[in-house]
Amino acid sequence: MSEIPAATVRTRVGVPLRFGDGYGVDAELVTFHGLADGLEHLAVRLGDPDAAAVPLVRLHSECLTGDVFGSARCDCGPQLREAVERIARTGGYLLYLRQEGRGIGLYNKLDAYALQDGGLDTYQANAALGLPEDGRDYTAAAQMLATLGVRELDLLSNNPDKAAQLRALGVPVRDRVPTGVFATGHNLRYLRAKFTGTEHSSGHDLLAGRIA
Repeated sequence: MSEIPAATVRTRVGVPLRFGDGYGVDAELVTFHGLADGLEHLAVRLGDPDAAAVPLVRLHSECLTGDVFGSARCDCGPQLREAVERIARTGGYLLYLRQEGRGIGLYNKLDAYALQDGGLDTYQANAALGLPEDGRDYTAAAQMLATLGVRELDLLSNNPDKAAQLRALGVPVRDRVPTGVFATGHNLRYLRAKFTGTEHSSGHDLLAGRIA
């Protein structure tokens, strides 16, 4: 890995995870000292990563509206639920990163929602607020992976920028594994914008008209 500041494990604690659809799994939550951005990111250890030839890893950015309140304006909650089960089956980690709204924060994200109601897409709304389209930095994620002893990974993501940033930070990404497409009547414009704006692989079916 490239020269990035070393982090250390702060706490490991077992937590049984239970989802609204009845799925449950036992996980270990790991916290850290020394993360570059000073934020309280979590690693969720699922299954047996040590037994996996190459662990499956998802970098999941915090989304209060989607993860907690079940907002249908994005696909974050369903992606989180899917990721936990898929990683638990193969062994790996879900890194829960405190990067609300692609790094702009909760209040700014809601301001951007208001602009989207006026016709802008998610990236245009950020620009109108004077904010980056995507302000996320994955240095802390690379630190967490190094601390956890992950030397190579398969990345569960539709976002090519995540894989590119990790590789630039010296993290060997063997493969990028796509997530499902969780389209609703409320998030189609959002999903299409992700594809046209940042080439998310989740947009292929949408643009091809295969998802109503």
